[in-house]
Amino acid sequence: MVSLMKNILVIDDSISIRQVVSMTLKGAGFTVYEAVDGRDALAKLTSIDKVNLIICDVNMPNMDGISFVRTVKSDPTYENYKFIPIIMLTTVAEEDKKLEGQKAGAKAWIVKPFLPEKLLAAVHKLIA
Repeated sequence: MVSLMKNILVIDDSISIRQVVSMTLKGAGFTVYEAVDGRDALAKLTSIDKVNLIICDVNMPNMDGISFVRTVKSDPTYENYKFIPIIMLTTVAEEDKKLEGQKAGAKAWIVKPFLPEKLLAAVHKLIA
């Protein structure tokens, strides 16, 4: 039997946001991995077997979300993740930042605070 379990990497420097997002996703049947910033996430990508989707904050220490997205989409080290959909989950609502994220390769932009059902709808749409 083929497993329908999908793996999602959640990247946010806020432990409370990671917990809320993880609970929401786990409650919907997803396996969740967590990272505290972009640099931590890049390290985790090299050790996780398969990731189907990434949810990433924008403002984080060490490596911000947009730099993370650019790296995943362009660095040959992360070739296996080049086409993985990325949702930006952030307090940033400015159009120029959204455009920058879109150009980097983000597929969706959700502004915090967020409704869990809105997040799940975006997740299901991107990895259905």
